[in-house]
Amino acid sequence: MPTEEELFAQRLDKRGRLRAVGDPYPARVERTHEAAQAVAAFEAAEQEQEQAADAPADSPGILVAVTGRLTALRDMGRVAFADVRDGSGRIQLQFRRDALGDAFEQLALADIGDFVQASGRLFRTRSGEITVGVETWSIITKALRPLPEKWHGMTDVEARYRQRYLDLIANERSREVARKRAAVLAALRRFFAAREFIEVETPVLQEHAGGAAARPFVTHHNALDRELFLRISLELHLKRLLVGGFDRVFELGRVFRNEGISRRHNPEFTLLESYEAYADYHDVGRMVEEMFRFVALEVAGTLQLTVGEHVVDLGAPWRRITYREALLEHTGIDYTAHRDLHELRAIARARGVAVDEGVSWGTVLDGLMSAFVEPKLIQPTFILDYPMEISPLAKRKADDPLVAERFELFALGYEMANAYSEQNDPVEQRERMLEQAVKQTDGDEEAEVADEDFLVALEYGMPPAGGLGVGVERLIMMLTGEQSIREVILFPAQRETQRDGRSVGDAAVEDAPPLSPDPLQP
Repeated sequence: MPTEEELFAQRLDKRGRLRAVGDPYPARVERTHEAAQAVAAFEAAEQEQEQAADAPADSPGILVAVTGRLTALRDMGRVAFADVRDGSGRIQLQFRRDALGDAFEQLALADIGDFVQASGRLFRTRSGEITVGVETWSIITKALRPLPEKWHGMTDVEARYRQRYLDLIANERSREVARKRAAVLAALRRFFAAREFIEVETPVLQEHAGGAAARPFVTHHNALDRELFLRISLELHLKRLLVGGFDRVFELGRVFRNEGISRRHNPEFTLLESYEAYADYHDVGRMVEEMFRFVALEVAGTLQLTVGEHVVDLGAPWRRITYREALLEHTGIDYTAHRDLHELRAIARARGVAVDEGVSWGTVLDGLMSAFVEPKLIQPTFILDYPMEISPLAKRKADDPLVAERFELFALGYEMANAYSEQNDPVEQRERMLEQAVKQTDGDEEAEVADEDFLVALEYGMPPAGGLGVGVERLIMMLTGEQSIREVILFPAQRETQRDGRSVGDAAVEDAPPLSPDPLQP
């Protein structure tokens, strides 16, 4: 069997031979039909012919020009059959030596993976397959590298992620997930547009990486000679727009967090955030239920979603339980009785939860929730009323100043959404951000930063509002039944490769924990 280098050399030679008689890389080619359109047109013509009283017995013979990648070639001597695939599907070509003459001999220069154009009339073969009877054809892109030996079923996971283009050629499932991702984004936009939300865009490069608890990526701006951060959240700029007079805004934006990689975490991901004036977290919760159901019906056509061994029922009433009740239910721990950091750390360690020195009381508490409560929340569940210590941007509950008007939505054991009644008291917000800044000075790299411009904006007045954050990849995972975030991101983060092309440490990437508890944490 020839090596890949030998195959490359053979194809390069064929490219040269094609160059000698024409251009195997033309700028433009004729295409009258996509593959699926050609098949549909022939079937429609057949049906019309059958219904006509004086229908002729022969085939409709529709003339088409199709293009696509060559995925199979079967030369039988005087006749050859080929399969070509475009973005809509596959169609068969028939080449006859007696009809094509010298053009038939040019098949010797074709290889699997080449792009071709073929014109001719459609007909059905004896086996019933709709086929183009080729009258003219040409190679329009000569592929120099052969497709993987098992291109029809590429199964090496790391190769699939690293060379996604080959994965998309080989696996219809990967193409389907990519199409559904696009459908989810379109459905989200329709949902918010119908509710008169304005879609906006906010800066990716920011002076302060605020709005979430996460370690940022840092870059240097040469012209300004200063460090800037890739955004970790959309929140603080979207709230500025509420100050500016917009009542409803949303953004679907890429955010970047300098953290670990796991089945549910990627250093860059798509975040949906929305803010609505004169709404609170209960209003947002009702909207979230409507939104998830709307998108599920639009994309999956059902409210019952199968993911692994679970069936998530979005149509059933969603459970609502407070943070305190959930922790009590699953651990027997009443956090309100354990306000001392050392005491809570001892409880966590006794339960087998790893707790690093120097972490805050809220981080320990969240570790208990992550270990004992969240994995059990398979059906959609709202966890309401979080401790203020871990909700620095949320409004206090009027009847309990130690609790924030905040919820997180969980399904399949992980967080899907995070929402607040937004803090709009500029004095209290400044105090909380300064408290977070002290934590950052003490070594907590994920503490909320004090964004002075945002604080000044609040001093001009921001109306009461409900805010929402949704990890879009997690929504897509649920709607497609995928259990790894890298399946729903076309080009996920990969570890470094060696010179021989093998990955360094990629085998463990699925189990690598993130550096912060969850990508939607505030």
